[in-house]
Amino acid sequence: ELPYREALAQGAMALFGEKYGDRVRVVDIPDLSLELCGGTHVQRTGDIGLFKIVSESGVAAGVRRVEAVTGEGALAWVQEQEAKLHQAAAALKAPVAEVTSKIAQVLDNVRQLERELARLKSKLASSQGEDLADQAIEVKGARVLAASLEGADAKTLRETMDKLKQRLKSAAIVLGSVVDGKVSLIAGVTADLTAKVKAGELVNFVAQQVGGKGGGRPDMAQAGGTEPAKLPAALQSVRAWVEQRV
Repeated sequence: ELPYREALAQGAMALFGEKYGDRVRVVDIPDLSLELCGGTHVQRTGDIGLFKIVSESGVAAGVRRVEAVTGEGALAWVQEQEAKLHQAAAALKAPVAEVTSKIAQVLDNVRQLERELARLKSKLASSQGEDLADQAIEVKGARVLAASLEGADAKTLRETMDKLKQRLKSAAIVLGSVVDGKVSLIAGVTADLTAKVKAGELVNFVAQQVGGKGGGRPDMAQAGGTEPAKLPAALQSVRAWVEQRV
Protein backbone atom coordinates (compact mmCIF):
# COMPACT_ATOMS: atom_id res chain seq x y z
CA GLU A 1 0.00 0.00 0.00
CA LEU A 2 1.36 3.40 -1.00
CA PRO A 3 0.30 7.02 -1.18
CA TYR A 4 -1.60 7.56 -4.43
CA ARG A 5 0.93 9.97 -5.97
CA GLU A 6 3.90 7.76 -5.03
CA ALA A 7 2.24 4.76 -6.70
CA LEU A 8 1.74 6.75 -9.90
CA ALA A 9 5.36 7.91 -9.75
CA GLN A 10 6.45 4.25 -9.75
CA GLY A 11 4.53 3.72 -13.00
CA ALA A 12 1.41 2.03 -11.63
CA MET A 13 -1.51 2.14 -14.07
CA ALA A 14 -4.66 3.81 -12.74
CA LEU A 15 -7.83 2.63 -14.45
CA PHE A 16 -10.40 4.07 -12.04
CA GLY A 17 -8.85 7.37 -11.00
CA GLU A 18 -12.01 8.84 -9.51
CA LYS A 19 -12.40 5.89 -7.10
CA TYR A 20 -8.98 6.02 -5.46
CA GLY A 21 -8.31 7.59 -2.07
CA ASP A 22 -5.10 9.12 -0.72
CA ARG A 23 -3.65 5.65 -0.04
CA VAL A 24 -3.90 2.90 -2.63
CA ARG A 25 -3.09 -0.76 -3.03
CA VAL A 26 -0.59 -1.58 -5.77
CA VAL A 27 -0.65 -4.96 -7.49
CA ASP A 28 2.70 -5.90 -9.05
CA ILE A 29 2.99 -8.97 -11.26
CA PRO A 30 6.67 -8.93 -12.35
CA ASP A 31 7.26 -8.47 -16.07
CA LEU A 32 3.49 -8.36 -16.69
CA SER A 33 1.66 -5.61 -14.89
CA LEU A 34 1.91 -2.87 -12.28
CA GLU A 35 -1.53 -1.48 -11.48
CA LEU A 36 -3.57 0.20 -8.82
CA CYS A 37 -6.11 -2.28 -7.44
CA GLY A 38 -9.74 -1.25 -7.69
CA GLY A 39 -10.57 -3.48 -4.73
CA THR A 40 -8.93 -6.20 -2.67
CA HIS A 41 -9.92 -9.66 -3.89
CA VAL A 42 -7.03 -12.01 -3.09
CA GLN A 43 -3.86 -11.73 -1.07
CA ARG A 44 -1.68 -13.19 -3.82
CA THR A 45 -2.07 -14.35 -7.42
CA GLY A 46 -1.61 -17.96 -6.35
CA ASP A 47 -4.93 -17.76 -4.49
CA ILE A 48 -6.68 -17.52 -7.87
CA GLY A 49 -5.79 -21.09 -8.83
CA LEU A 50 -6.90 -22.25 -12.26
CA PHE A 51 -7.56 -19.29 -14.56
CA LYS A 52 -9.38 -19.86 -17.86
CA ILE A 53 -10.22 -17.18 -20.44
CA VAL A 54 -13.67 -18.02 -21.88
CA SER A 55 -14.33 -15.10 -24.23
CA GLU A 56 -12.77 -12.04 -25.85
CA SER A 57 -14.64 -9.32 -27.70
CA GLY A 58 -14.58 -5.69 -28.73
CA VAL A 59 -16.62 -3.25 -26.64
CA ALA A 60 -15.46 0.06 -28.13
CA ALA A 61 -12.89 1.45 -30.53
CA GLY A 62 -9.51 0.15 -29.41
CA VAL A 63 -11.00 -1.54 -26.33
CA ARG A 64 -11.30 -5.30 -25.85
CA ARG A 65 -13.13 -7.19 -23.11
CA VAL A 66 -11.64 -10.42 -21.79
CA GLU A 67 -13.82 -12.62 -19.59
CA ALA A 68 -12.46 -15.47 -17.52
CA VAL A 69 -13.38 -17.91 -14.77
CA THR A 70 -11.16 -18.80 -11.82
CA GLY A 71 -10.75 -21.35 -9.07
CA GLU A 72 -13.70 -23.71 -8.62
CA GLY A 73 -15.62 -21.83 -11.31
CA ALA A 74 -12.87 -22.55 -13.80
CA LEU A 75 -12.81 -26.20 -12.82
CA ALA A 76 -16.58 -26.46 -13.30
CA TRP A 77 -16.26 -24.79 -16.72
CA VAL A 78 -13.57 -27.23 -17.84
CA GLN A 79 -15.67 -30.19 -16.65
CA GLU A 80 -18.68 -28.87 -18.56
CA GLN A 81 -16.64 -28.53 -21.76
CA GLU A 82 -15.28 -32.04 -21.29
CA ALA A 83 -18.82 -33.40 -20.89
CA LYS A 84 -19.86 -31.69 -24.14
CA LEU A 85 -16.84 -33.17 -25.90
CA HIS A 86 -17.81 -36.67 -24.75
CA GLN A 87 -21.39 -36.06 -25.94
CA ALA A 88 -20.08 -35.04 -29.35
CA ALA A 89 -17.86 -38.11 -29.48
CA ALA A 90 -20.82 -40.35 -28.64
CA ALA A 91 -22.95 -38.73 -31.35
CA LEU A 92 -20.14 -39.24 -33.88
CA LYS A 93 -19.51 -42.78 -32.60
CA ALA A 94 -15.80 -42.04 -32.29
CA PRO A 95 -13.19 -41.83 -29.50
CA VAL A 96 -12.66 -38.35 -28.06
CA ALA A 97 -9.20 -38.18 -29.62
CA GLU A 98 -10.73 -38.68 -33.08
CA VAL A 99 -13.56 -36.13 -32.83
CA THR A 100 -11.92 -33.50 -35.05
CA SER A 101 -11.03 -35.98 -37.81
CA LYS A 102 -14.51 -37.51 -37.61
CA ILE A 103 -16.11 -34.06 -37.99
CA ALA A 104 -13.92 -33.40 -41.03
CA GLN A 105 -15.07 -36.71 -42.51
CA VAL A 106 -18.76 -35.90 -41.87
CA LEU A 107 -18.39 -32.45 -43.45
CA ASP A 108 -16.73 -33.96 -46.50
CA ASN A 109 -19.63 -36.44 -46.85
CA VAL A 110 -22.11 -33.57 -46.55
CA ARG A 111 -20.35 -31.64 -49.33
CA GLN A 112 -20.44 -34.70 -51.59
CA LEU A 113 -24.15 -35.18 -50.92
CA GLU A 114 -24.82 -31.50 -51.62
CA ARG A 115 -23.04 -31.78 -54.97
CA GLU A 116 -25.03 -34.89 -55.84
CA LEU A 117 -28.27 -33.17 -54.82
CA ALA A 118 -27.42 -30.17 -57.00
CA ARG A 119 -26.75 -32.50 -59.93
CA LEU A 120 -30.07 -34.30 -59.48
CA LYS A 121 -31.94 -31.01 -59.17
CA SER A 122 -30.36 -29.79 -62.38
CA LYS A 123 -31.35 -33.01 -64.11
CA LEU A 124 -34.88 -32.69 -62.75
CA ALA A 125 -35.07 -29.10 -63.94
CA SER A 126 -34.09 -30.18 -67.42
CA SER A 127 -36.74 -32.89 -67.43
CA GLN A 128 -39.43 -30.58 -66.06
CA GLY A 129 -38.50 -27.92 -68.59
CA GLU A 130 -39.23 -30.31 -71.44
CA ASP A 131 -42.64 -31.22 -69.97
CA LEU A 132 -43.61 -27.63 -69.09
CA ALA A 133 -42.88 -26.31 -72.56
CA ASP A 134 -45.82 -28.30 -73.90
CA GLN A 135 -48.14 -26.44 -71.50
CA ALA A 136 -47.40 -23.00 -72.99
CA ILE A 137 -50.38 -21.17 -74.49
CA GLU A 138 -50.16 -19.00 -77.58
CA VAL A 139 -51.30 -15.40 -77.07
CA LYS A 140 -51.12 -13.05 -80.06
CA GLY A 141 -48.18 -14.88 -81.54
CA ALA A 142 -46.25 -15.21 -78.28
CA ARG A 143 -46.12 -18.16 -75.92
CA VAL A 144 -47.26 -17.70 -72.32
CA LEU A 145 -46.44 -20.15 -69.57
CA ALA A 146 -47.14 -19.95 -65.84
CA ALA A 147 -46.41 -23.08 -63.82
CA SER A 148 -45.39 -24.37 -60.41
CA LEU A 149 -42.39 -26.63 -59.79
CA GLU A 150 -42.82 -28.56 -56.58
CA GLY A 151 -39.92 -28.14 -54.13
CA ALA A 152 -37.66 -26.32 -56.61
CA ASP A 153 -35.08 -23.92 -55.14
CA ALA A 154 -34.02 -20.63 -56.73
CA LYS A 155 -31.15 -22.22 -58.69
CA THR A 156 -33.44 -24.90 -60.12
CA LEU A 157 -36.00 -22.27 -61.12
CA ARG A 158 -33.33 -20.27 -62.96
CA GLU A 159 -32.00 -23.31 -64.79
CA THR A 160 -35.50 -24.37 -65.81
CA MET A 161 -36.30 -20.84 -66.96
CA ASP A 162 -33.20 -20.74 -69.19
CA LYS A 163 -34.15 -24.02 -70.85
CA LEU A 164 -37.76 -22.91 -71.40
CA LYS A 165 -36.73 -19.61 -72.99
CA GLN A 166 -34.40 -21.44 -75.36
CA ARG A 167 -37.12 -23.88 -76.38
CA LEU A 168 -40.09 -21.52 -76.63
CA LYS A 169 -38.12 -18.82 -78.53
CA SER A 170 -40.76 -16.08 -78.09
CA ALA A 171 -42.35 -16.24 -74.67
CA ALA A 172 -43.28 -14.72 -71.32
CA ILE A 173 -42.82 -17.24 -68.52
CA VAL A 174 -43.47 -17.32 -64.78
CA LEU A 175 -42.34 -20.22 -62.59
CA GLY A 176 -43.16 -20.60 -58.92
CA SER A 177 -42.38 -23.00 -56.10
CA VAL A 178 -43.05 -23.41 -52.41
CA VAL A 179 -40.23 -24.42 -50.06
CA ASP A 180 -40.60 -24.35 -46.25
CA GLY A 181 -43.81 -22.35 -46.50
CA LYS A 182 -42.22 -19.60 -48.63
CA VAL A 183 -43.03 -18.79 -52.24
CA SER A 184 -40.24 -18.34 -54.78
CA LEU A 185 -41.01 -16.79 -58.16
CA ILE A 186 -39.07 -16.15 -61.34
CA ALA A 187 -40.23 -14.45 -64.52
CA GLY A 188 -38.50 -14.61 -67.87
CA VAL A 189 -39.23 -12.75 -71.12
CA THR A 190 -37.47 -13.43 -74.41
CA ALA A 191 -35.65 -10.50 -76.02
CA ASP A 192 -38.23 -9.96 -78.77
CA LEU A 193 -40.97 -9.19 -76.21
CA THR A 194 -39.18 -7.07 -73.61
CA ALA A 195 -40.28 -3.83 -75.28
CA LYS A 196 -43.87 -4.68 -74.35
CA VAL A 197 -43.57 -7.14 -71.46
CA LYS A 198 -41.11 -6.47 -68.63
CA ALA A 199 -40.09 -9.45 -66.49
CA GLY A 200 -39.71 -7.20 -63.41
CA GLU A 201 -43.26 -5.88 -63.74
CA LEU A 202 -44.62 -9.36 -64.42
CA VAL A 203 -42.98 -11.01 -61.43
CA ASN A 204 -44.03 -8.15 -59.16
CA PHE A 205 -47.63 -8.50 -60.36
CA VAL A 206 -47.63 -12.16 -59.38
CA ALA A 207 -45.69 -11.61 -56.14
CA GLN A 208 -48.17 -9.04 -54.84
CA GLN A 209 -50.87 -11.71 -55.01
CA VAL A 210 -48.88 -14.06 -52.75
CA GLY A 211 -47.88 -11.53 -50.11
CA GLY A 212 -44.58 -10.42 -51.54
CA LYS A 213 -42.79 -8.24 -54.05
CA GLY A 214 -39.84 -8.39 -56.39
CA GLY A 215 -38.24 -7.10 -59.54
CA GLY A 216 -35.24 -7.32 -61.83
CA ARG A 217 -34.16 -6.97 -65.43
CA PRO A 218 -36.63 -6.74 -68.34
CA ASP A 219 -35.68 -10.28 -69.41
CA MET A 220 -35.32 -11.96 -65.99
CA ALA A 221 -36.64 -11.12 -62.53
CA GLN A 222 -37.21 -12.85 -59.21
CA ALA A 223 -39.53 -12.40 -56.24
CA GLY A 224 -40.77 -14.06 -53.07
CA GLY A 225 -43.98 -14.35 -51.11
CA THR A 226 -45.42 -15.55 -47.84
CA GLU A 227 -48.84 -16.89 -48.89
CA PRO A 228 -48.33 -20.18 -50.77
CA ALA A 229 -52.06 -21.01 -50.81
CA LYS A 230 -52.59 -18.13 -53.26
CA LEU A 231 -49.92 -19.26 -55.73
CA PRO A 232 -52.21 -21.27 -58.10
CA ALA A 233 -54.60 -18.36 -58.60
CA ALA A 234 -51.70 -15.93 -59.04
CA LEU A 235 -50.19 -18.08 -61.78
CA GLN A 236 -53.55 -18.33 -63.55
CA SER A 237 -53.70 -14.52 -63.76
CA VAL A 238 -50.50 -14.32 -65.82
CA ARG A 239 -52.11 -15.02 -69.18
CA ALA A 240 -54.56 -12.10 -68.97
CA TRP A 241 -51.81 -9.74 -67.76
CA VAL A 242 -49.55 -10.61 -70.66
CA GLU A 243 -52.41 -10.52 -73.16
CA GLN A 244 -53.08 -6.88 -72.30
CA ARG A 245 -49.52 -5.93 -73.24
CA VAL A 246 -48.61 -7.89 -76.35
